[in-house]
Amino acid sequence: MVSVISPDIVGPPRSHSAKRESIIEAAARVFCQEGFGGSNIDLIAAEAGVSRQTVYNHHGDKEKLFTAVVKEVTDRTNVSVFETLATFPDHPQDLHAELTAFGVRFNKNCLCNRDGLFLRKLLQSEGERCPELFATWRENGPGRILAALAARFARLAHAGFLEIDDPDLAARQFLALNNADLQMSFTFGDKPSEEDLQKASSNAVTTFLRAFGRKQQPEGKSGNPAGPRG
Repeated sequence: MVSVISPDIVGPPRSHSAKRESIIEAAARVFCQEGFGGSNIDLIAAEAGVSRQTVYNHHGDKEKLFTAVVKEVTDRTNVSVFETLATFPDHPQDLHAELTAFGVRFNKNCLCNRDGLFLRKLLQSEGERCPELFATWRENGPGRILAALAARFARLAHAGFLEIDDPDLAARQFLALNNADLQMSFTFGDKPSEEDLQKASSNAVTTFLRAFGRKQQPEGKSGNPAGPRG
C-alpha cells in the first residue's frame, strides 16, 4: 500500500524546486507500485504531501507527469551508467577478470539500484500497453549507452585485445549476457547477492570472449585469455 500523507500537514514552506522533486519522487513510488493505469493524481498528491492542484500546476495531467518521471529517472540512470563506463578496462592486464569486474559494477550501479529497478518494472508492466510514454527513455537511454559501450569495445579491438567486426553488436550482446543469469531475480523482485553478480558477469565474459576474443595468442601472453597484439 502507498503511504498517504495529508497535504494539510503543517510544516516549513517548500521551494518550487523542492515541491517539484517531491512530486517526482512520490509519483515514481506510486507508478511503480500501482502501475500507470492504477495511479491517479489524487494518490500522487497525497503521497507527495501537496494538493492535487499543485501537481497539476507543476506537471499537468497524469500522462505528462509519467513522462517527466521517466525522463528524470532516465537522466539519473545515465549519470550512473556513464560514471561506470569511465571505469571500463581500456588497457587490461587480465581481460577476463577486468571485464568481469566491470560487468559487476554495471549491474550493481545501473540495473540493481532503485532507478534501474523502477525503469525495468515500468517497462515490463506498461511498455507494451503505452509505448509512447517511454519515448524519452528510448531516445536518451539505451541508444546513448550502447553507442558509448560500442566505442570502448572498438578501442579494445583496435588495440588487439578482441576481434570485432561490429562493435554495436558486441555491445548489445555483452549487456544481454551480463544480466542473463539475473533475469529470474529481476522477475520476482529479488536483490541479487554479491556472489550472484560475480557469477553472472564471469559467465557472461567467458561466453563473450569465446565469440569475440582473439583466436591466436601473441607470444608471452598465453596466460591472458585475449591479449593485445604483440
